[in-house]
Amino acid sequence: MNMAVDQTVNSLAPLLDAQRSRYLSQPAPSYQSRVDKLTQLKLALLESQPAIIEALNQDYGHRSSNDTVISDIMPCVNNINYTIKHLKSWMKPSRRHAGMLLSPSKVSVQYQPLGVIGIIVPWNFPIMLSMGPLVTAIAAGNGAMLKMSEFTPATNAVLRQLLATIFDTSEVAIVEGEAEVAAEFSSLPFDHILFTGSTVVGRHVMRAAADNLTPVTLELGGKSPAIIAPDMSIDTAVERLIFGKCLNAGQICVAPDYVLCPADKVDAFIAAYRARFNKMYPDFVNNQDYGNVINDRQYQRLLKVLDDAKAKGAKVISATDDPISTDNRKLATQLITDTTDDMLLMQDEIFGPLLPIISYQNVSEAIGYVNRGDRPLALYIMSFDDKTQHHILQQTHSGGVCINDTVFHVAADDAPFGGIGPSGMGHYHGKEGFLTFSHAKTVLNSGKINTGVFVHPPYGGLIQRLLMKFFLR
Repeated sequence: MNMAVDQTVNSLAPLLDAQRSRYLSQPAPSYQSRVDKLTQLKLALLESQPAIIEALNQDYGHRSSNDTVISDIMPCVNNINYTIKHLKSWMKPSRRHAGMLLSPSKVSVQYQPLGVIGIIVPWNFPIMLSMGPLVTAIAAGNGAMLKMSEFTPATNAVLRQLLATIFDTSEVAIVEGEAEVAAEFSSLPFDHILFTGSTVVGRHVMRAAADNLTPVTLELGGKSPAIIAPDMSIDTAVERLIFGKCLNAGQICVAPDYVLCPADKVDAFIAAYRARFNKMYPDFVNNQDYGNVINDRQYQRLLKVLDDAKAKGAKVISATDDPISTDNRKLATQLITDTTDDMLLMQDEIFGPLLPIISYQNVSEAIGYVNRGDRPLALYIMSFDDKTQHHILQQTHSGGVCINDTVFHVAADDAPFGGIGPSGMGHYHGKEGFLTFSHAKTVLNSGKINTGVFVHPPYGGLIQRLLMKFFLR
């Protein structure tokens, strides 16, 4: 079974070889076998819920149990239910039109497992971002190796034990290790790699995969903006976007990275945000519903970014009256105005509870600001005006969009999720995920009547001339 193995660089290739051998011995898992595995995985996740909550709490120093249920466990269970419901139709070969030129042959597309999928998992949602791709990989009939983050050791241990009750390591294997192991993992000749993480690391993964011509799906991030349109009530805008910034202390690839706010409403936004934050998280220092920054490295990075902004003239207003703690890694949203492009804050994805507020005079100016930067993973439109919504949608590019909400589009099982440009490439979730992890194989089936003989040499015959005249009109 899936026993704990001390991963080293040298152990990865044999693990992949074992998975590939198993796949070649069973290259077309049945519908029922896939459903059985998915059902077992769902039951194991539900049974392991207390252990998962405790492990993530341990890895973070403190993480809200509700955050874990809402953002890690619940999406996985829903994903499995949705996948089981639709898998039979996804697996069914699709008939295509052969056309007169190929008639009476028949054309179909069959969806075949790729083989072995490499899944590289970040630390912010280690259950959802490992089990989500794994569910799709299993549904498509593949084996999988999961490279877990070295920053979530307790969660990794629970996940390893959970998977051991269902899979042999030749089917699904957990890999752990630091940068050297991660680099070697990326260079293995998988049949597909799915990486979730930063744009910087994503470039390294893609470069390593290129040596094997391994296709990659990159789920990256970037600076996802929230545009508050002039027609929008500030109180409503804050109500709709604050959860997306506070969930997991803002450590989400689709968290609102900065807010574009009408210039005459910036002060109102700050006041409304602070009021709402303290209503959601009263007695902040002792509040159990708000989680920590995961580790000291990330906490110090955020403080460095904050200090850099202050030193360059930014104004910082905390969502609470409590001073920034040096005893733990609990950081309330820091609302930041008077930013400039030379600040670290405005150059890279924040990935934490810092929220720049950029003022604008009109919507076209806000759109121009967004379009001058890299295309983000998500874009949030706060407006009830249909024309404004349509205008922003048509004039901007992003991986996905929420109108009058944030982050919840990720939970849409029946829609693809993915970035564009520096925020990623490719899609997964739902049917698009199944297609990503499958090979769409075209099959042309010719029967006893062979019309292809009409185009054989010698050329220039009557039938060929008639065919040319008919098809080249």
